[in-house]
Amino acid sequence: MGEKRCQYWLPKKNRLCSNAPLHPSLFCGNHTTRSHVKWIPCPIDPSHQVLEENMDGHVKKCPMLKQTQALSLEPYYQKGINSGTHDSALVDEPDVTSSEMKRNLVYALTLHQFSSLLSKIRAIHTSSCKDMAFSYKVPEACDVWMKRQIDRKLPYQEKHVLQQASILGNLEDLGVLSYSAQALAKQKCSDSLLDSNNNGISAVVEFGAGRGYLTQILADCYGITKVFLVERKSYKLKADRSLRQIQDLTLERLRIDIEDLNLNAVQSLRGIPYLAVGKHLCGPATDLTLRCCLGENYDQNSGTEHIRQNLKGIAVATCCHHLCQWKHYTNRSYLMKLGITKDDFHAITWFTSWAVDADHGSTLSDDGFLQSPAPPDGNVESLLGAECVEDIVRNMKPLDRAALGFMCKDIIDMGRMLWVKECGLESKLVKYVPSDISPENRLIVAKAE
Repeated sequence: MGEKRCQYWLPKKNRLCSNAPLHPSLFCGNHTTRSHVKWIPCPIDPSHQVLEENMDGHVKKCPMLKQTQALSLEPYYQKGINSGTHDSALVDEPDVTSSEMKRNLVYALTLHQFSSLLSKIRAIHTSSCKDMAFSYKVPEACDVWMKRQIDRKLPYQEKHVLQQASILGNLEDLGVLSYSAQALAKQKCSDSLLDSNNNGISAVVEFGAGRGYLTQILADCYGITKVFLVERKSYKLKADRSLRQIQDLTLERLRIDIEDLNLNAVQSLRGIPYLAVGKHLCGPATDLTLRCCLGENYDQNSGTEHIRQNLKGIAVATCCHHLCQWKHYTNRSYLMKLGITKDDFHAITWFTSWAVDADHGSTLSDDGFLQSPAPPDGNVESLLGAECVEDIVRNMKPLDRAALGFMCKDIIDMGRMLWVKECGLESKLVKYVPSDISPENRLIVAKAE
């Protein structure tokens, strides 16, 4: 009997695992050590791994198989349409530069190169990002949420509602949204009258929607009547049920990676004025979203109106800059004009993770000044006696690391905002909530002119 069992001992149960072992291993799939067998990413869904010997059977019954097959038949699915392009000269460029690769790149710098990079970051931030405004807006239209006067039983976390309200407040401040729409909604006015008093906007596309509560506030407070939620994952406790209870509101959830979404092929969105929003779009998801809304990657021979013509406004709260990739970044030309190379970009994105190193209550303001151990003249050795960049990084004060991280975030987001402006929209980059609410507090907000 013992030979047919996995030989992994369960100390809490004082017995062997009762699962059958995987031949020729003595252990089951749960307890087989990865050193004894080869695990490879599933070709259907690389987020999980499978034993190489089981791959043929797994691909026929992978839980993601039916969803992937169904998605491939959707007209709006176009693999990699918003992904950006590699450098033409670098044929073997990897799709993703990992955090480990970025760290190794930084540690491989000489002391002088590291000092020069910090000086460059400081100079660019001083010249390009010094006028970034603090714009914490909580509009009157969101009172129904701020005072928790919600008819439906919805999750309420004040820090998230404050962020969502300020995103909408900045759109209202820019003239994209109108409070009069909320008043008309309370009076149950007709849809046509509602639209005319909300700058013609009747639809919202929320990218990286998650549970969809940013859109929930939009629908409750501004009378949005057509909702598209773009999210590649499945979530519990979604706002979908409460959204569908709103009279005359239609909801469509697009379970797709933003990288593969051809927004122009979403039939039900054509010809409808819409608003594009996203809260905490991690890393390259911000770039993919901006390119999805403003890029020119669509079928020139389709004879249909490009969806960009109906875009009325954008509000994207950025997040997780350490995940950003050179391939996806929307404004590489801007960085290169500033003397930032691809390797510099990877280093800058790695530095951004330091923005959350320090206490964001009272110790570090959003305008924290970088007082780096690496002076502009490159004379690092005389200051620290350091032998390598790793020594400098290890000895940097948390406040200095955090300030450097914030500077790098600002530079990345400023390039994105300027790209949106180059696309013809009135745009700005603001800090939309205090750091003690969220250190990820940069917002790109834009209005179609």
